[in-house]
Amino acid sequence: MTQLLENIEIETAPNPEVAVIWLHGLGADGNDFVPLVNELDLSSLPGIRFVFPHAKTMPVTINGGYVMRAWYDISNADLSRREDEGGLRASQRDVEALIAREKARGIPASRIILAGFSQGCAMTLQTGMRHPEKLAGMLCLSGYLPLAGVAAAERSAESLATPVFMAHGTHDNVVPFVRAQQSAQVLKELGYQVEWHEYTMQHSLCLEEVQDISKWIRKVLS
Repeated sequence: MTQLLENIEIETAPNPEVAVIWLHGLGADGNDFVPLVNELDLSSLPGIRFVFPHAKTMPVTINGGYVMRAWYDISNADLSRREDEGGLRASQRDVEALIAREKARGIPASRIILAGFSQGCAMTLQTGMRHPEKLAGMLCLSGYLPLAGVAAAERSAESLATPVFMAHGTHDNVVPFVRAQQSAQVLKELGYQVEWHEYTMQHSLCLEEVQDISKWIRKVLS
């Protein structure tokens, strides 16, 4: 049985009816996006449980083997070469365990949003596309589709009904903008409904993006 990742929980109201599992980027931890809860416009929505897990620690090759929180190893700046398939699949099981816990607490898959930034975005797609049920949504920020070559064969039919929000900075110097565009195109060709947003920024978030995320969350939960 997969041991649950350590995590931070914030509930916007008692007895939440919705869960948002938010996955951080390389070298960060669950605290990274906690402040965002207060910046999102969640008016008129039912209670939401935000879950911010901490990835496990591991040596990361591209950072000289330095041990840090990471969902999987990265070998080089070309994110599509020598992908850490074992790490991706192990973290996928960790995220699935968090989804299972929310379901056990009474929140159905259709009311669970997977969200992530950078590596967390990759894990959102890695997990959400293979989940055997429709989720409320996949919120994908400043990241890309990992293991793209097997996505068509491994994605579940049910996941095609899960709406996808993809956002990226045109000046991103960590995950190239073109890589995100290619990922969105692959998702569309596979049959996903992708809402694409781009912003004049680097590998980060901006106010306009936060406003767009708020609108999208309200839309998928309406």
